Amino acid sequence: MHGQECPCSHKIKFRGTGVLACATLKLKESPQRSENRGFPKSRRLLRHADFERVYKQGRRHFATHMTAFYVRREGEPGESNLRIGFTVGKVLGGAVQRNRMKRRLREAVRLSGFTPAVAVDVVINPKRSLLSVDFCIVQSEVAKAFRVVERSLEKGKH
Repeated sequence: MHGQECPCSHKIKFRGTGVLACATLKLKESPQRSENRGFPKSRRLLRHADFERVYKQGRRHFATHMTAFYVRREGEPGESNLRIGFTVGKVLGGAVQRNRMKRRLREAVRLSGFTPAVAVDVVINPKRSLLSVDFCIVQSEVAKAFRVVERSLEKGKH
């Protein structure tokens, strides 16, 4: 695990491989919570101009397996405070690997439950190492990135 301890307490050993991995156990969710499982368009960055604005005007947070770019935006009534986008370039691998990175990041963001007090756009760029690291480490890095974003925005920076 690249010298990092997994913060999860659930471990499983894959039979016959000698591989020890992290397994976050999921409990059956109530019907009300299962509606919140998706990633609606109102919480995503969709337009190229939005991505460009985050890159050019925003700040960066560097982590071991990803880089997060973020910028405050003027919130419009009825919109979510957090909009998030993912960019995974072809240099990081084939379509299967790139899609797997995006799925892992989307799930980590969804599980983080981050809801900032101010409107913010975030773009996450993963590094190739994201594929080989345990999911609980991805979750902790996403959560830490969101804490950094929130602290920065509370101080009034960008």
